[in-house]
Amino acid sequence: MIAQVEEKKYYTYEEYLEFEVNSPERHEYIDGEIILMTGGTPNHNQAAGNFYAALNFALRRQPYRVFVTDQRLWIPKKRIYTYPDVVVVQGELQMQEGRRDTITNPLIIAEVLSESTKSYDKDDKFAAYRTIPTFQEYVLIDQYEVHVEQYFKTDTKRWTFTEYDDLNETLCLNSISFEIALADIYDNVRFE
Repeated sequence: MIAQVEEKKYYTYEEYLEFEVNSPERHEYIDGEIILMTGGTPNHNQAAGNFYAALNFALRRQPYRVFVTDQRLWIPKKRIYTYPDVVVVQGELQMQEGRRDTITNPLIIAEVLSESTKSYDKDDKFAAYRTIPTFQEYVLIDQYEVHVEQYFKTDTKRWTFTEYDDLNETLCLNSISFEIALADIYDNVRFE
């Protein structure tokens, strides 16, 4: 018996954007491939929401914009459209040319890790984010246990790494004046 190999279909940016704008679900675009984004768990949504709410409140009336889950980001050097869990932009929004719904200038990105995306978020996605000139800080929040990883750009191609694993610890961002207790990030997050 001969196995049939299904050929992958590759899409242009324009095909993806037309499809995405008319779709009830969200999809990422990675160098020609369209990938369905699965829905988040209650823990995922709670942790992302807690982090977003604290940032949004702390940065009110300052030259920052904070977005949660549905803000599309374009990474031109890697040909990726994605939806980070939390994004902070400093100053005016820079949009992809010809678009009013796709930003290109994140300062801080936070992702809540899930089993299916954990490796991608830590490796390939982080490598893609690092190609964005304005990107300075990356926060990875584990939804299954108390564990937060923080990466901060200190120089060209140089990042510092800090990890937190105690609810009594405080995450202090480096690119803006903001701190949050891990107990607040994990408020109402239920571990099995």
